[in-house]
Amino acid sequence: MRTPTSAPFRRRRAVAVLAVAIALTSPAVSAQAVPDAVAARHAVALADRGWVWPSTPLRLVRPFHAPAHAYGAGHRGIDLEAVHSLELRSPAAGTVAFVGPVAGRGILTIDHGDGLATTLEPIDTDLRPGAMLRAGDAVGTVALGGHAAAGVVHFGVRLHGEYINPMLLLGGVPRAVLLPCC
Repeated sequence: MRTPTSAPFRRRRAVAVLAVAIALTSPAVSAQAVPDAVAARHAVALADRGWVWPSTPLRLVRPFHAPAHAYGAGHRGIDLEAVHSLELRSPAAGTVAFVGPVAGRGILTIDHGDGLATTLEPIDTDLRPGAMLRAGDAVGTVALGGHAAAGVVHFGVRLHGEYINPMLLLGGVPRAVLLPCC
């Protein structure tokens, strides 16, 4: 019989507590790094797609932070500071899906197929919807506006409509590290 004091019950409870602790502290498996099961199942395949950074060299100013729920607070992308050049590039092949101002800042959305779409903002660009892009093609320059400081671009990625950590595609999410218990 399994009671709260029996060994099997204590063992299952310890495993559950450890799993929750790992999920809350590990960037590779927490809600902050992988907001949904779709991204978790495809994380390895995403990193193998050969995506390129939208600017190089750069500095990561603000990491991805998934919201607790669809309408919760969070940071649905990463903020990158362009170090030597304000030029932005397409992270992968795709088609320009949207170009225009939103809330006073320039936005560029690229549809990469397979349910993947990226957004760069703020951006100045001459591209038009329907333009075909290859990975690394110049798409515009960092503009002013939005929530980031001057010279900083927000890079967001959606997989089947859900925001995911762009680092999954760039190979930058660190592996989970198990810490000793108790």
